[in-house]
Formats: sequence, structure tokens, C-alpha cells
Amino acid sequence: QVNFVVCQLFALLAAVWFRTYLHSSKTSPFIRHVVATLLGLYLALFCFGWYALHFVIQSGISYYIMIIIGVENMHKYCFVFALGYLTVCQITRVYIFDYGQYSADFSGPMMIITQKITSLAFEIHDGMFRKNEDLTPSQRCLAVRRMPSLLEYLSYNCNFMGILAGPLCSYKDYITFIEGRSYQLQQSEANGKEDTKYEQTDPSPNIAVAQKLLICGLSLLFHMTITKTLPVEYNIDDNFRATASWPVRFFYLYVSLMAARPKYYFAWTLADAINNAAGFGFRGYDKNGGTRWDLISNLRIQQIEFSTSFKMFLDNWNIQTALWLKRVCYERATFSPTIQTFILSAIWHGVYPGYYLTFLTGVLMTLAARAIRNNIRHYFVESPAVKLCYDIVTWMATQAAISYTVVPFVLLSVKPSFTFYSSCYFCLHIASILVLLVFPLKRTQKGSKKHESVQPVWSRKLEEESLLQKNNYSTTNNSFSQKQEITCRYQALKQ
Repeated sequence: QVNFVVCQLFALLAAVWFRTYLHSSKTSPFIRHVVATLLGLYLALFCFGWYALHFVIQSGISYYIMIIIGVENMHKYCFVFALGYLTVCQITRVYIFDYGQYSADFSGPMMIITQKITSLAFEIHDGMFRKNEDLTPSQRCLAVRRMPSLLEYLSYNCNFMGILAGPLCSYKDYITFIEGRSYQLQQSEANGKEDTKYEQTDPSPNIAVAQKLLICGLSLLFHMTITKTLPVEYNIDDNFRATASWPVRFFYLYVSLMAARPKYYFAWTLADAINNAAGFGFRGYDKNGGTRWDLISNLRIQQIEFSTSFKMFLDNWNIQTALWLKRVCYERATFSPTIQTFILSAIWHGVYPGYYLTFLTGVLMTLAARAIRNNIRHYFVESPAVKLCYDIVTWMATQAAISYTVVPFVLLSVKPSFTFYSSCYFCLHIASILVLLVFPLKRTQKGSKKHESVQPVWSRKLEEESLLQKNNYSTTNNSFSQKQEITCRYQALKQ
């Protein structure tokens, strides 16, 4: 853990140096790729030792597969290999070396690299094999129209800004940043008509980085002072279960799981700050002219803590992973996309049984929450007072459901997880099944509303996220004219 924090702080300083002395206006993309890759591999070697070779091996073999298989089927082979290689490493690490104990786990960065390998494989398949009219708007904007070089590929997978903690970014966004075109923003007139004037600006990320570092400091302080006094394991303590009342047990369940979140806030926000410090992550300007540095942000803390639905929580938690699941699985699944997506999420997270219990429970919770929302929410939104009461009740229910669902994710093993659920009499599992029997999902709406009703809980908002992320120009789209790229980006910004 100390190695990780030290390496990330070094990466933060390196990011400032990278933006200042290797700015795209002063240095060629080749040099920026080389430096970003070498720094990333050095950090990986320092933090994980020779286990860092797995990052190069996984990336190298995946690139070889892309070259020899061809664009028609390479996405399938890359997906199976990258996920399989990750799973083998996780099995080895967990069941042979270090079950249930924290270590300098090299499989963490491999999870991010796996996302990048599979995302890029699908994006190349979309851009070089599939017909343009068969793509969704987000797929069309993400599509890559030429094969990347080996240096570009390694730089994307192993750059120092994201090798330790991510987050995932699209290949086109990364290449656009390296080549220095991420600040070319389209200007639009007040009436919405397209304006052909462009500005080359270079806004400073200093304020955004400072704000995120402040959040990191507060999260770390909370984790070091509060989290240790509220262990999740206490939820299955025999004496606590025997003596505490149900309200007390559910309250402790909520606060113990809330206390477990700041370590993720710290790691993800620091990773975001590092990318911003290097100049990566600029999304554009808001309606008030303020800069937005949330292109690859992974969470929104306020929305997480005050979420009033399962959907809202997942919309704002681990955003880039949810987008990855949507792009490589949900949009392409031929049957039961929600179930397939949760299974893929469990496999990607690791091989602890608790992960699978959490995600199987999550399927039930997701479907039940969607059914309740579709069937009863409209009765409570007319009056502001009634809506406020509804929001309070749904906030309490959401926090209880989230905490109940993720306990196995923290406890990891089957026995303590079933001890917890049996002590609760599987109450929310049973309640979810009853909800699905009483309130079936609505599937009779037409058009886009019908599509929305069967999407996963994160889908509609993340569709906006994936389109909003296209706030910069494509660097690899050689088949499209500049006007077509501008139109795609302009429509995304409007949405």
C-alpha cells in the first residue's frame, strides 16, 4: 500500500513535468508515447517487481492476436485471451499465494489493462469491419479506423498516468491527448447552429487537480481514523447478532459499508488528478464557461452518498467500468444482457466467491428496483412535499439495499457471506423476488422508451456519458471527413 501511494505521488509530479516540459506544442507524439510508456513500466516494476512483466506479456500477445487474426474476429480472440489471462493470474494469486490477504496485487493494474485491450479490440472491429449504419451513436464516435502501432498500443495500455489505478479511457481520447488536439473545442452559436470557428486553447488543470487532491486527503484521513473502528466483519459477530436489535444492526451495516468506501474515493480521485495534471481529462466548458475536467472521472461522491435508487448509485460508482461493461457486453449481448453483464463484472473483478454472491444478488436488486421504479414512482412525483418524502424513503431503501448487496464483496468467502445473509433471513432476496412477482417489468412501451425499460440500471445515463466523452476530435478516423467528425462531436455535446 505504501508502494502504491508513493508511486502515485511520483506519477503526480511526473504528470506536471510531462505537461510542462513535454507539452505537445514542444515535443513530438513519438517522444510523448515513449516517455509515458517507459515511466509507466518503471512505476509498475518498482511497485510490483517482476510481476510487472505480466502487463507487457498480456499487451504483447493481445497485439499479436490483433495483427494475425484480422479485424473480423480479433475482438473475440482478444476478449477471451485478455480475460482468461487475467483470470489465471487471479486464481494463482488468490488460491496459491495469498487468499484473503491484501498484498501488492499486480492483478489490479491487469484489470485496467484488460479493459483497455478488449475495448480497443471492439473499437477497431467497429471501425474497420462493421458498417457505419450498424453502429450505435456511441460506437460510431468511438470507432477506430486504423490499426495502432505497437508503440501507441503499449503507451495506451501502460502509460504512467493510468497503469496503477486507471481509469479506463477510450483509445481515441488518449491518442488525441498525446497528439495535442484535446483542447480543440467546437464553438456553437446561441441558436444551436454550427459555427466553423475553432479555438486552440490550453486551460489550466491546476484548480481541478487541487480540488481532487483535497478530496483525496479527506478520504485518506477518514479511512485511517474511522474505517478501522467500523469493520464490516463486525456485522457477523456472534455477540452483536445475538444482542443488537434489527434497527441497530441495519444502521451499523450502513455506516460500516459507508466507511469502507473512502479508500476507493482516494484511489480513484488520485488517479483522476494524475491524468488531469498531465493535461488529460479535459471535457470542455460548461454553460457558464467553466472548464470541465471529468472526461475520465470514475465517481461522483455526492450522488453516491445521496442516491435515491439502485440505478443512481451505479450511475455514479466506478463509472468507466460500467461504461466498459455496457460497450463490450450489454450492447452486444444476444440474450439476457443484464445477467450476462453482471456475470462478466464478477469474472473481471476476480475469483473470490463473495464477488459472485454480490453480483448475483445485484441482478435481483437491479430487476426489483427497476420494477418498483417503473410501476409506482409516478404516483409520488406530482407534489413537492410527497416527492420529498418519497426521496427520503427511497434513499434509506437504496442505502440498505446497496450495503446488503456488497457485504460478500468485502467478506470474500462463502461461509461468512452466508452467515450474514442467514442472520438477516435473506430478507432482501425474498423481498426482491416478491417484488418481481407482484410488479413485472414493463416491456410494452414503444420506441426509445421501450428500449430504456429493458436497459440495465446504468444504461440511459451512461449512454449520455459515453456520448459526452466525445468532446474531442478523432485522431484515427481516416475514413471520415473532418466535417463528419465535427458533426458527430457536435451532436454529442448537444446531448
